[in-house]
Amino acid sequence: MNPADVAQSALPMASADLSLFTLFWQAHWLVKAVMLGLMISSVWVWAIVVDKFLLFARTRNAMNAFEAAFWSGQSLEELYKTLSARPTHSMAALFVAAMREWKRSFESQSRSFAGLQTRIEKVMDVTIAREIERLERRLLVLATVGSAGPFVGLFGTVWGIMTSFQSIAASKNTSLAVVAPGIAEALFATAIGLIAAIPATIFYNKFISEVNKQAQRLEGFADEFSAILSRQIDERT
Repeated sequence: MNPADVAQSALPMASADLSLFTLFWQAHWLVKAVMLGLMISSVWVWAIVVDKFLLFARTRNAMNAFEAAFWSGQSLEELYKTLSARPTHSMAALFVAAMREWKRSFESQSRSFAGLQTRIEKVMDVTIAREIERLERRLLVLATVGSAGPFVGLFGTVWGIMTSFQSIAASKNTSLAVVAPGIAEALFATAIGLIAAIPATIFYNKFISEVNKQAQRLEGFADEFSAILSRQIDERT
């Protein structure tokens, strides 16, 4: 907002429209840039939130379906053939990675079992790390918006208040008609910053908790499956 323009329109401002669109349109270009950036960040945050809700729901359903098939008494060899024929994620990917390492050792001519248990555990650790990375993808965006959003909005607030003081100095008038537009713009920038930051912080914490729960399920299955394979190794040696 140009101070000279505010000074010339001090009286009309007493009845000016202070709608959200008007506040944005009359704001200084720097404050507009801050508002636009925060609004884009807010849209991005909600897009990530929807995507993560769908991702975690699919992953939970996939884990439940795999566990039901795994503990149903079906042959591990048949289950491996079924799952290895198509791309898998989460717990199924963990099972396929371990079984692939198991089959490589048994199908080799030497049939050496030395270190097989360790190799299987390492393969499963790598798979778990890869799955956790997949689940955590783009959560850094939520953390960044949640922590930086209020400060970016505060920057727009400070700039709007500075503009208001410049308007007062230019018009030499301390009436509400001169002060109100700049203050309203400043507070609007703060509000947009909070609108972007609050959901980002809430959902970041929720999704991190969900990642930890699913990671614990993967690690629990890895321990159980490792024990099963360990018993089979002992029987064959």
